[in-house]
Amino acid sequence: MRYLLVTYSRKPAGQIDEEVGFSNTVKTRDLQTCNVIMDYKRERVVKCVIEGSMVPTSFEKLTEYYKQVYPNVIEQLELANDPRFQKKK
Repeated sequence: MRYLLVTYSRKPAGQIDEEVGFSNTVKTRDLQTCNVIMDYKRERVVKCVIEGSMVPTSFEKLTEYYKQVYPNVIEQLELANDPRFQKKK
């Protein structure tokens, strides 16, 4: 797991659903459909678009936000991409 992929969708009743996924690569489809794409290997925000507008934010801010919502998942992403824990090839 390298990338955190988040997609928001608004339901007819106005409710907003959040779908979270993970990937080792970012596909063209991900760039087109995901609202938030975070690269945990390079520690950067690839994309952050909320309700059609680019939201300028830092990797650290988004990580802290998602850490509150998905603490175990973010911990796994951080550990999987921490060079101190990488297997030597």
